Amino acid sequence: MTAEQDSNLDINQGPQEYVAPTTLGQAAEAVADGNATILAGGTDLMLQTAVGHINYRTRLVNIRRVAELRGVSKQDDEIRIGAATTITDIRNDELLSRMAPVLVEAANHFAGSQIRNAATIGGNICNASPAGDTLPALLILDAEVELTCSSAGTLAQRRMPLTGFFTGPGQTAMLANELLSAIVFRIPEHRAEATFIKSGPRPALEISIVSAAISAIRDTNALFHVRLAFGAVAPVPLRATATEAFIEGKTLDDDLIEQAVDILMSEINPIDDVRATAWYRRHLAAVYLRRLLVDEY
Repeated sequence: MTAEQDSNLDINQGPQEYVAPTTLGQAAEAVADGNATILAGGTDLMLQTAVGHINYRTRLVNIRRVAELRGVSKQDDEIRIGAATTITDIRNDELLSRMAPVLVEAANHFAGSQIRNAATIGGNICNASPAGDTLPALLILDAEVELTCSSAGTLAQRRMPLTGFFTGPGQTAMLANELLSAIVFRIPEHRAEATFIKSGPRPALEISIVSAAISAIRDTNALFHVRLAFGAVAPVPLRATATEAFIEGKTLDDDLIEQAVDILMSEINPIDDVRATAWYRRHLAAVYLRRLLVDEY
């Protein structure tokens, strides 16, 4: 669901029907006609409907009781996170702490404990905020989203890379008759080192001015399999692919880092808003890239 999809609805009209499915099949069936608003944690939904950024559809579907949408598991060489898994669950998960600690670190910077207890990873993704805290970490993990729909009572699923899921601020490629059922990524190579950093005077309870994450395999002073992602510097959470390609396989030194910063500046397109100017966001993005790369060598 996006604000654009809901623009033809009366802001004053709330949902006319409430459904609380207990299975994925029931949940998919409840959204199959494309006329449902999905509720998970509700921490963003309540705020955005209150100010008119999102309007309720006819049916409100609460997916919190669907056990299939909760939890973290390892399946062959992949990690699977149910879309209704809370940020607190991610922050405390032992499997993620061992295999994808960068996502745990991002969860640790997410809002405060009360919000983390309710907010879900799927909600943070579907909210599609350029400043979403978990999104840079998921992008450097090459995460994919699993989208589920029901057709004639039969479940159908498709995957797409998270890099292609965001289409604009608050907008995604998810269809109105689909729900996000899981986030999936391959278990990172054991030599890969990953880091997440976020702006703000406090470690949490801050909407990031800029956030950044890197994953790479270091060999002496060269980086391989480089993944760089930034939040709040573009209309969507950004994988800085041109900067990645420039760094890949090269020996890091001060000159190379400054060239990488120049390339990053051509990839980002921040805005002025009440929290920061575009100039300051560019400055922070440059500072963060230097910090991430200096730490790597």
